[in-house]
Amino acid sequence: MNPDGWEGLQAAAPDVNKSQQVDKDDVDRLYLRVFGSDDGQKLLTHLRSLTIEQPTWYPGEDASHGYAREGQNSLVREIERRIKRARNL
Repeated sequence: MNPDGWEGLQAAAPDVNKSQQVDKDDVDRLYLRVFGSDDGQKLLTHLRSLTIEQPTWYPGEDASHGYAREGQNSLVREIERRIKRARNL
């Protein structure tokens, strides 16, 4: 096997993927520790009320406002997804 060619990269991929999975799981657990407490849940509820539970766009506004708001919403959804994944580990 030539370590300088594509084969060398593919041979290393399983180790890299495993390391990335461990890192992702660790980060998911961190989200659960931070937002799993009573105070964390209060904060997540507050963030949700400011983002997901608000309209993303109002008639007459520039469409880009809706895009930016959806970006804010996606952050809260990402937090919720990671908490759920950590609970299922």
